[in-house]
Amino acid sequence: MGHGKLRKFAENLSFRCLLQPDASQVLDKEPGSRELRLKDHPVKGRWGADIFGNDNPIVLELGCGKGDYTLALARRHPDINYIGVDIKGARLWRGAKTATEEGLANVAFLRTRIEFIGAFFGPGEVSEIWLTFSDPQLHGSENSRLSSPLFLERYRGFMRPGGTVHLKTDSRFLHEYTRAVVKANSLRVLSEGTDIYHDRIPAPAEVFEVQTFYESMFLEMGLPITYLAFCIDHEGPYVFPGDGFDADYWLEKEGPRRSFSHAPAGK
Repeated sequence: MGHGKLRKFAENLSFRCLLQPDASQVLDKEPGSRELRLKDHPVKGRWGADIFGNDNPIVLELGCGKGDYTLALARRHPDINYIGVDIKGARLWRGAKTATEEGLANVAFLRTRIEFIGAFFGPGEVSEIWLTFSDPQLHGSENSRLSSPLFLERYRGFMRPGGTVHLKTDSRFLHEYTRAVVKANSLRVLSEGTDIYHDRIPAPAEVFEVQTFYESMFLEMGLPITYLAFCIDHEGPYVFPGDGFDADYWLEKEGPRRSFSHAPAGK
């Protein structure tokens, strides 16, 4: 590990806006078994009281990278609390440092695997979720996509009724997959577009005015950006799209640029 990362990890410990729980705080063993189970972290249900000191709405950005989008949204809406979630401590260092330097009281960052997200938020605690340029998991498990039925079920456990999920991506594959999930579960679509800077669909201003580092690069290359916003409300288990999504077709349409757009350096 380089000295730069070690310095960032050490400085991360000083940021009041950055929560970095260790595995023992969210995992324990099933009684009489070696299997691990998720357990509630003490902050669950208490972000407003313990972290922000208010009862303003809470919005998450999952897979926030360096926190560009989280920070920009927080600057625009000081009456809303924003939490960026990522597993990479070196990336979160940048967001936490900027929030600290700017004195942004409505910003926090959480270092954890998104699979553990249910351990940190209580029922009705979150109003909105942003998925900005998430890994589309082109060749990975469908369950690893952050808009899969498995993840939607996790989100429903802590989102308010009528809560909104925003998906903004350069991946047409992920857009169409999510669209198929939404259709299979009869979720209410609030806004949708496959080339938002060309078509200018009805959407919140920040959809167009807030951009990540990579998004700016995609636009300079002439690549279209897609957007889909939908309500999480659904009764009963979420179902997978099955034949409603032609993965091979959209994988072919995706092209070779994925290796660039999700380079390990972050957003």
